[in-house]
Amino acid sequence: MLPMINILVLFMLFLSREALAQTKSEDLKTDQLKTEIIKMDSLLFDVAFNQCDAALFKKIIGDDVEFYDDRYGFNIPYGNEIKALSGNYTRAEKVTRKLDRCTIDKLGDFGAVQVGEHTFFTNDIPEGTGKFIHIWERKGKDWKLKRIVTYENRPYKNNLS
Repeated sequence: MLPMINILVLFMLFLSREALAQTKSEDLKTDQLKTEIIKMDSLLFDVAFNQCDAALFKKIIGDDVEFYDDRYGFNIPYGNEIKALSGNYTRAEKVTRKLDRCTIDKLGDFGAVQVGEHTFFTNDIPEGTGKFIHIWERKGKDWKLKRIVTYENRPYKNNLS
């Protein structure tokens, strides 16, 4: 009977070690996914939007992007997104966006969902805040932004006062 208990204990230790290895592997994949999406968010906003790089914007945004906004409903098709971004070049004021916080989760084999909050600035003065949901699709080694939902868009309120 004692050898059987030893075998069971060894078997359970082996299984727990395998489960731990799988958990660590999943954690590494999740960390890599988060790093990639934060990088794409940075390219989309810090470079394409904030610096008005229409070519990079076109590369990141899917051709069949859908944009939903709490103020306007189903919004601007792809071509108009590019025109609106290009219009930022001619504006007298500088409009930028800063990511405040976000969470990122895997969407099966399709891609990832990013849920977050951001603040928009005009000439470095905070003007508005909002929440967003981005659906990212992985295409080979590239990421494309497929769906955008913005909601709770509000004028900026300084919470320190």
